[in-house]
Amino acid sequence: MTGMEGIVSRVNVIPVLAVDGVDSAVETVRALVAGGLPVVEITLRTPAAPAAIRAAAGLPGAVVGAGTVLTGADLQGAVDAGAAFAVSPGATPSLLTAARHNGVPFMPGVATPSEVQGALEAGFTHLKFFPAGVAGGVAMLRALAGPFADVRFCPTGGIDPASAPD
Repeated sequence: MTGMEGIVSRVNVIPVLAVDGVDSAVETVRALVAGGLPVVEITLRTPAAPAAIRAAAGLPGAVVGAGTVLTGADLQGAVDAGAAFAVSPGATPSLLTAARHNGVPFMPGVATPSEVQGALEAGFTHLKFFPAGVAGGVAMLRALAGPFADVRFCPTGGIDPASAPD
């Protein structure tokens, strides 16, 4: 398996990290890999993120991606930093086009049926359901699963220990 399917099929959970420093990011990713969670998303929400992605991507067994990718420039910066995949909170036409042309495994964010259809039309079948908690949670995922049976959703945002088992 290649692309996003090859990445997401390795794990049931993808930890999402917002990092303040490279050393702590490397230590955290190393611990996650040792604990059986080799796929990690480092968000582009802090200035340390690109350097943290670069450093963590070199760890044995780690598959490090970039999250909070908002623009084509963010996507290219993530790839340049060594990200193995990228995730966005949304799915604008320009970002979908950039991701399709860039070739890096990419998971756009969606919250509505129209956004799911737009992502499908652009060729993406692995989608981030965001913000899952406020966008209907499990009930919304079940509703989307009917007409979009070929889509694999990765819910994030508003998931806590009580709702995670669902």
